[in-house]
Amino acid sequence: MPMKETKSTCCYCGVGCGVVIRSDAKRIIAVHGDPDHPANFGRLCTKGASLHLSSGHELRACYPELRRGRNETRRRVSWDEALDHAAGRFAATIRAHGPDSVGFYVSGQLLTEDYYVFNKLAKGLVGTNNIDTNSRLCMSSAVAGYKLSLGADAPPACYEDIDLARCILIAGSNTAVAHPVLYRRIEAARAANPSLKTIVVDPRRTDTAAEADMHLAIAPGTDIALFTAMLHVLLADKLIHTEYIRRHTEGFDRLKWAARECPPERAASLCGVAARDIVTAARWFGTSGASLSLYCQGLNQSTHGTHNNIALINLHLATGQIGKPGAGPFSLTGQPNAMGGREVGGMANLLSAHRDLDNPRHRAEVARLWGVTDVPSKPGKTAVELFDALREGEVRAVWIACTNPVQSMPESTLVRAGLERAEFVVVQDAYRNTDTAEFADLLLPASSWGEKEGTVTNSERRISRVRASVPPPGEAKADWDIAVDFARRLGARLGNPLAQELFPYSSPEQIFDEHRKTTRGRDLDISGMSYAVLDSQGPQQWPYPSGVPVGLARLYANGVFPTPSGRARFVVTRHRPVWEASGGAYPLQLNTGRLRDQWHGMSRTGTVPRLFGHVPEPVLSMHADDMAARGIKDGDSVRVRCVRGELVVRAESSAEQRRGDVFFPMHWGSRFMSGAGANALTVSAFDPYSKQPELKHAAVEVLRIELPNELIALRRLVPGDWTPLERLQSLLGRFPLAALSMFGEEHACVMLRARSDGPFEIAELDRTLGDDTLRSASYEDQARGVAKRIWTDANGRITGARLSGDTTAAAWLKEQMRNAVVVPPGLALAPRPAAAGTPRGRIVCNCFEVSEADVRAAVAHGADLQGVQRSLKCGTSCGSCVPQLRRLCLKDSSVSTAA
Repeated sequence: MPMKETKSTCCYCGVGCGVVIRSDAKRIIAVHGDPDHPANFGRLCTKGASLHLSSGHELRACYPELRRGRNETRRRVSWDEALDHAAGRFAATIRAHGPDSVGFYVSGQLLTEDYYVFNKLAKGLVGTNNIDTNSRLCMSSAVAGYKLSLGADAPPACYEDIDLARCILIAGSNTAVAHPVLYRRIEAARAANPSLKTIVVDPRRTDTAAEADMHLAIAPGTDIALFTAMLHVLLADKLIHTEYIRRHTEGFDRLKWAARECPPERAASLCGVAARDIVTAARWFGTSGASLSLYCQGLNQSTHGTHNNIALINLHLATGQIGKPGAGPFSLTGQPNAMGGREVGGMANLLSAHRDLDNPRHRAEVARLWGVTDVPSKPGKTAVELFDALREGEVRAVWIACTNPVQSMPESTLVRAGLERAEFVVVQDAYRNTDTAEFADLLLPASSWGEKEGTVTNSERRISRVRASVPPPGEAKADWDIAVDFARRLGARLGNPLAQELFPYSSPEQIFDEHRKTTRGRDLDISGMSYAVLDSQGPQQWPYPSGVPVGLARLYANGVFPTPSGRARFVVTRHRPVWEASGGAYPLQLNTGRLRDQWHGMSRTGTVPRLFGHVPEPVLSMHADDMAARGIKDGDSVRVRCVRGELVVRAESSAEQRRGDVFFPMHWGSRFMSGAGANALTVSAFDPYSKQPELKHAAVEVLRIELPNELIALRRLVPGDWTPLERLQSLLGRFPLAALSMFGEEHACVMLRARSDGPFEIAELDRTLGDDTLRSASYEDQARGVAKRIWTDANGRITGARLSGDTTAAAWLKEQMRNAVVVPPGLALAPRPAAAGTPRGRIVCNCFEVSEADVRAAVAHGADLQGVQRSLKCGTSCGSCVPQLRRLCLKDSSVSTAA
């Protein structure tokens, strides 16, 4: 088939990288970075570089499914039946219980046009502000911080400031892992300017922290104490910008007294870092002349997340480090379009174009723009509140689009309870196998990346076009199209004659044009932007009002802020502990966060085998001393428990951890492990300003448990048929400890590792691993508890394997399955085949399948980092592995020298 290339935007983090999609008429073949896109200039991270590998249809939702009773199984229905039924159920609920008896929960992965329609549907047609988004979980504290301090939700800096900064302070962000392409830019800036100082504030010694000039490994939740002590130093050393404070700010006198109460010595005792390091960090920040701060969930996901943000912004205002090249407080967005959602008012407390729901004038403006009588004034339910209201029966019907709250929301047990009680649940998603999809009375198939048209806004306020390269599978439709169709049908059921006029859209461009009209005269004015401008001139930053040739890169260069006085506001912030302090029965502090190669709940990345190479299974990371105190060794089974629930996982020692802290990745849920994942443990308490929950911290205890029996099952998947994967996923909950991962390149394979304190029930497992078309051979030694079985195809290639009691051959069998090698049954069943060699171990570089063992071998032969990259190519494509490669080379070369 003829090939075509389509320029679009990556669907992962908020960096907003441009991509070029190569496709034929039906499928995406390859992807590479767009060299013309100003966010990435052709670079991609390991996730973005494998986007084409996630475009298969095996686990996609392809047609509507409906169940009319909770005890029924969903059945395939037409779009007309699906949406008529949904409109009928929502209309009946609204008539019986009022508009606030329904709610919408949407996503920072929707396009701006999708978001706009859902916001208008809820507030303009239904008449409820019960619409919120998973962006509440990641960016709402940054929003509230900007608004309280600077007057508007607008990051004032841009990516170019990384190149121009002379001091970069990274707080609560493992940028090297969460925003790898931006981190490549930081690496380049350091190489170009050796005097550039980098400071990382993070309880963990992450990849980002390990490479910094200074790592402040503060105790969890002590950010405000640190930043206030830094301000104390700036005051004492006369490093504040007195003239800037006088002309452009207000409230500094109150803050000055609070800062004087927090000297470095006091903060050091709270934060657990040296007072001299606080002093040094403050002086670097205050004397650089161009200080840039980058921050993310470590500040935001806190019950005082808004004040965490403000305490850092205070440092910028006090030193005049804002609105000029290389300087400013710069929040890094977690999702690809959390910014776009905020721009259209797609949250319970916002309206279109950064208008505030509690402002009567703003409500009247939006009502006039939309052509409705009014916009409801009653505050809507934010994320945690919405699912609480479902559980309490206050909200009876909910529409969930493009997100997986059963896994991603805190206290996930309560979220499940809310969806179980709800009278009607609609799930609109591209994937049919998420944890949330289980609760859907109506499952609607949505188009996904590579199939959608619209726009997204990245962290630097840059709007980029998203373009479709292939049609969606089956009957899947664009999210905006589904919402528009439903809105028209719902309007008819509610007897609203304006519904057709409210939703006249037949293309995403019409929606964008209406959205940009609502921004005229606002802080994010994009009245001069259009699809034609974006197509001809490329991605553009806002504001972009009519009549300008280009968007504004930096805000507040003139010192004027969008507050009533025109001045930025200093806000007094004081240290407060985390919501659930460790101690007593729960002496450890759990921290959650991202991995390099996985994304959110893994509905997309969990379909790409190569993305499991670096971290194949969920593991709890602990400090070696905490493990020793509990008699835990690397690889042991442990129970992580708190007042809300527990997880059973493997433990490993990690040099990244502080004593008293443990870390568990956010990505693993019940589709890839036994248990609900990290959010079975996290708290739902939230910040009073932003309503963002404290997903970062929970008090836990970790106990070693005996699960002496181990089982490993392997299965090669047939292209287009991933039924064995789904069957294995359905078995995970039957084991006390289990994890599912994928491997392989040309031949996708799946691996199940399980542990138990008793014998395994293997009959159903064997039916999943084999079928009548395959040959099998088995070996049993009941006295030793060993039971093995393999399945081969007609060509003698291993298709499946089940090992229990003796799993030593698993690594070797994985390699044979990965490479589709013909193996005699007797050899495959041997304890450890002589030809097995040394297992390759952990994959460092996904792009070129380079393992830690490969790197160590190269270093042992005298190669440095550049030599390793030349010989193995690792780190020369996306570059995501470079921090780890650098550490491996330094560590192994020092060991070699010592030897």
